[in-house]
Amino acid sequence: MAAEAFTYVEGGVLAPRGFLGAAVSAGIKRSGKRDLALIVAEERCPAAAVFTRNAMAAAPVIVSRENVSDGHARAVVVNAGNANACTGEQGIADAREMAAAVAAALGCDAADVLVASTGVIGVPLPMDLVTGGIAEAAEGLDVVTGDAIAEAIMTTDTFPKQLAVRLEVDGRTYTVGGVAKGSGMIRPDMATMLAFLTTDAPLGAAACDVALRASVARTFNRVTVDSDTSTNDMCALMASGAAGGAPIPPGDPRFEPLAAAIEHVCGELAKMIARDGEGATKLVTVTVTGARDEADAERAAFAIAESPLVKTAIFGGDANWGRVAMAIGKSGATLDPARVRIVFAGVLTCENGTAVPFSEEEAARALAEPEVEIVADLGVGTASATVWTCDLTYEYVRINGEYRS
Repeated sequence: MAAEAFTYVEGGVLAPRGFLGAAVSAGIKRSGKRDLALIVAEERCPAAAVFTRNAMAAAPVIVSRENVSDGHARAVVVNAGNANACTGEQGIADAREMAAAVAAALGCDAADVLVASTGVIGVPLPMDLVTGGIAEAAEGLDVVTGDAIAEAIMTTDTFPKQLAVRLEVDGRTYTVGGVAKGSGMIRPDMATMLAFLTTDAPLGAAACDVALRASVARTFNRVTVDSDTSTNDMCALMASGAAGGAPIPPGDPRFEPLAAAIEHVCGELAKMIARDGEGATKLVTVTVTGARDEADAERAAFAIAESPLVKTAIFGGDANWGRVAMAIGKSGATLDPARVRIVFAGVLTCENGTAVPFSEEEAARALAEPEVEIVADLGVGTASATVWTCDLTYEYVRINGEYRS
């Protein structure tokens, strides 16, 4: 479904009917900025979630995996400033205490609460601040704090990331909203990435799972800032059904436009994350075409997007297409060297595996733009894939060199 089929609306993750939210400053962040958020369905509803594949998964990931395993949820609680990762059994207990505190405030089962955390690894949660923040947030639930929620889940992000779209399906109006955070330690493999989606469409647990996994595969899982998969990555979808209508299972004709809307929201949030890569000055879209299959296209695209040499060339405004050729060559993807074609920032630089004359001045002008595209054709098939990344700058080194200071 084309983007033109959607109407953009305000409200972010709280735009769909049937959801409330709140965001507060619990004192976890030294800055005193908002650092704890609640996203609450008015009633227990179908839900699905995907999580990091990092073997050092954080405590909230472990607890949330358990809690969403029945395909339902009532709320999500998120804290920023502390990842509650590599914190042992105490971390697990703290994540469960967060769920229990939300459950007590809402009058629901703790197993219906998903928990997410982001921030510094290896530091115990200040539970007195966290539980106090949960109590305060639960008292202030409303439908207008989408902006505050987007702010509260940020760490090194430079701007909040949220989006909501509305669409007509079989005579009914449905809304899909989302919020995300992520700037560094980004290569989800399910960036530090958290994302939460809501819809008022009557999707069941199976439909939520199918739509979410398909969307994540082609959006969040195709973002890379620095190739590092976080311990805390999580993306969840809740469906309130508050817009009414008969249940929409996978395979129903009404399912496809809703799945497309969910993927669209995920895709736009994913691009926001890439654009906001730590220290980034450019959003870089890498598309590989002419591949044997989609897996090979994705493999080659990530090799380009994660190459420090490619990323620094983009930062420096240098159309050094040889670095792209190197990256696809090392990727393991099947290719025909005699048919490789590379277009760097809209400028054809390589045809049939060899250099072609191009204007360095034209390339420099294109590379000075805030968005840059690289297209590489492997010359062996018809499959393609797109990955989003950013340039690698001096500022990335500074931010991460000073992260804990």
